[in-house]
Amino acid sequence: MRKVTAGAFISLDGVMQAPGGPQEDPSGGFKFGGWVFPYWSEEADAAIGEGFARPFDLLLGRRTYDIFAAHWPYVESDPAASGYDAGSRQIADVFDNATKYVATHHPETLSWANSEALGPDVAGKVRDLKAGEGPDLLTQGSTELLHLLLAADLIDELRLLIYPVILGKGKRLFDPGSAPRALRMAKSAIAPNGVLIVTYERDGDIKTGSFALQQPSEAEIERREKLS
Repeated sequence: MRKVTAGAFISLDGVMQAPGGPQEDPSGGFKFGGWVFPYWSEEADAAIGEGFARPFDLLLGRRTYDIFAAHWPYVESDPAASGYDAGSRQIADVFDNATKYVATHHPETLSWANSEALGPDVAGKVRDLKAGEGPDLLTQGSTELLHLLLAADLIDELRLLIYPVILGKGKRLFDPGSAPRALRMAKSAIAPNGVLIVTYERDGDIKTGSFALQQPSEAEIERREKLS
């Protein structure tokens, strides 16, 4: 059984659009591309590295796949070159070698090595992948794919870096279609610049209770009747 982990950078109000740069995804008139950059830290870098330390395959939406395919295969590989960065090259190698399962209507255009289309039944394919053998499955970005996976209750773990910014407008991690699910915090840390680094795991169904008086007042009974 393979686990599906969703990794995401999100603002305090849940926006995850274009964290890496202004040209990453300006769709919908989004004006704050690159909002993660000013908050980057050793703690964030370590958290990302930890997430990529174990073997994994990638689950990607088409837009995120195109962003990655235009970047990671072109990261400098020559240690003697001026633009060489060992950390970036390490991630590039891991991404190049990982199998990339992509939600796309145009599978014939997947040119990055080790890329496969998820097919027309994305949730069904991911469910089959989970039931099979292999490394865990990791999403990065891919808002629309995440919404689909959350609606199908296929996410086992959320690894979130939550930034102290309110972006207002933009693509969000959660939408109204998410399947109800209780979570438990498996790990947490706070970077000095206020970024929350948290991991949530599944914790069964949502439990409810009530703080209401054991014997409701007449005013409360009247209030309830107005709601019906």
